[in-house]
Amino acid sequence: MTVSNRDLALRMAELARATAMPRSLMDILADVTSAATELIPGVDVAGVLLVGKGGAFETLAPTSDVLFEIDQLQMKHVEGPCVQAALDETVVRTDDFREDQQWPKYSPEVVKLGILSGLSFKLYTADRTAGALNLFGYQADVWDGEAETVGMVLAAHAAAAIIASREGDQLQSALTTRDRIGQAKGIIMERFNVDDVQAFAMLRQLSQDSNVKLSDVAQQVIDTRGS
Repeated sequence: MTVSNRDLALRMAELARATAMPRSLMDILADVTSAATELIPGVDVAGVLLVGKGGAFETLAPTSDVLFEIDQLQMKHVEGPCVQAALDETVVRTDDFREDQQWPKYSPEVVKLGILSGLSFKLYTADRTAGALNLFGYQADVWDGEAETVGMVLAAHAAAAIIASREGDQLQSALTTRDRIGQAKGIIMERFNVDDVQAFAMLRQLSQDSNVKLSDVAQQVIDTRGS
């Protein structure tokens, strides 16, 4: 059954509002994968795969536990639509894994799980991490151009949520570091009877001499406050 343009627009608007609200990344990604099963005919299971450096990977917001097995197979063989989409292609479409010749190790094993078709969309996340929104079906030959279009829109929502989450984490980390350095400066000012500029200069000199990050030096000063 094809989803009407009105229903699609309403669902996309809901997702946009959800992305802008103060909700957890996992909740937003769960909305995206759930929407994929609702809006795209032929999608039986959906999830997000993140691939980091060194081959580390993480399966997020799966609509079924079979996604964990699918992702493990791909990382085990270092081949498959999710890996290809995450690292190379923008959209990877497989109409029938039984006839697929691209992934000779992966495809036969995923068919054993009952998966016959797949659509994977690259998530533009960050240089350090690649990602893909992955959709799978228990039937073959179910995808059309509309499925790819809706999938790309959902992938954009997922990528935006991941980027926003990381920016939030980075901001919180920066604020924590600033507070830590400020606290360490206060300790040095009190201990050595110096002003703010001199205290920071002492911290920076300690960092350079010991080849330790400024924030770590500040934490060491805080930890030895009672010494």
